Amino acid sequence: MIVTMARTLVLMRHGKSDYPAGVADVARPLAERGRREAALAGVWMADDGLSFDHVICSSATRTRETLDATSITAPTDYADSIYAATAEQVCETIRELTPPDASTVLVVGHEPGMPDTALTLDPHAQITRFPTSTYAVLTVTASWDRLGLSADDESTLVAVRVPRND
Repeated sequence: MIVTMARTLVLMRHGKSDYPAGVADVARPLAERGRREAALAGVWMADDGLSFDHVICSSATRTRETLDATSITAPTDYADSIYAATAEQVCETIRELTPPDASTVLVVGHEPGMPDTALTLDPHAQITRFPTSTYAVLTVTASWDRLGLSADDESTLVAVRVPRND
């Protein structure tokens, strides 16, 4: 009998960024709206019962500021490899950086990497939109060091949340 432990992976797109003149893409900060919506995402994650053991965050300024705005304080790795990453690159970074005993992991990155990773891990899922500050919650059965390597490992998209004060 093989026993698998369900893990939770949360993939979050950074908050709405600003576009100051002369600032390189990787250095763009959050706009005020981005700070508000990222903070709201942090509240929603807490309300959803998400408590993180580990965070992997793109090294870009807007992703760092997004993570700060959420008030999530779990141990964090900042990874250049998440910036402009494909789904495979995101999974590879998760495999390399996530402690084996982590049960809930947050990745803060960019579009299209975050929604593409969710759709790669759960090919039956449908995501119609993934605006800034959105997060996807998946349950995964693979160990972190095997994430995305086997079609036999089941990942299920359980929620896509778009934090807005509508």
